[in-house]
Amino acid sequence: MTTIIRSGAAARAGGLLIFVGPLVSWVAEFITAAAWQDPHYSPLYNWVSHLGLTGPSQVAFGQVGNSPLGAVMDVGWILYGVLLIAGAFLTFDLRKGVRPILIVALSIIAGIGVSLVGLFQGSNANVANGLIAFHTFGAQGVMIAGNLMAIAVGVAGARIGLTRGRSVASALLGIAGLVGFTVFMIDVFSGWMWNIGLFERSAIYPIMVGHVLLGSGLIAARRRGRQTLTW
Repeated sequence: MTTIIRSGAAARAGGLLIFVGPLVSWVAEFITAAAWQDPHYSPLYNWVSHLGLTGPSQVAFGQVGNSPLGAVMDVGWILYGVLLIAGAFLTFDLRKGVRPILIVALSIIAGIGVSLVGLFQGSNANVANGLIAFHTFGAQGVMIAGNLMAIAVGVAGARIGLTRGRSVASALLGIAGLVGFTVFMIDVFSGWMWNIGLFERSAIYPIMVGHVLLGSGLIAARRRGRQTLTW
């Protein structure tokens, strides 16, 4: 079966960048959430994007936003997006047909999306000046494109060098993320807003876990390839 990834140092570096990206974001989220003391921050209730609010406390989108280390979260999201896009370009060989082109295109949309969330906060000021459109486009873009990317990676898993288990897991994560996104949007537009943080994360975390699986799978595949060559 024809592989759709590059060979050598490029693929190894790409896999590492894809693997590190979500870890950077998670570390930034943990640090930022720990610094949020008043009122108590709840990952079930609070919007994820409120972690990136900088400046004084404010009530935005029906919740109090008071994130002393909001800039840390913003940097984490921007780095995640940059690492994802760079990693995808280094990993996938665009000369190998539609599959790698599709995966890279989805990674670009997802990477730009998560970076926009960090660049344009979900603040009252951005609602007033219209820049909230970039934040909204970024958030919804990464939720849709990121989960579609996980499905595309799962379908093409054998051509990427992933094990069957990783391929199936990636596809299932993408499907679960799209279901989570649908429930999240219903929660938002219905006005119910019940445990909005939980449903928001149900659309986001499958993407991040999928990137960890993809990155670590690429690293493992490269290691298996080197071991085979030594025999």
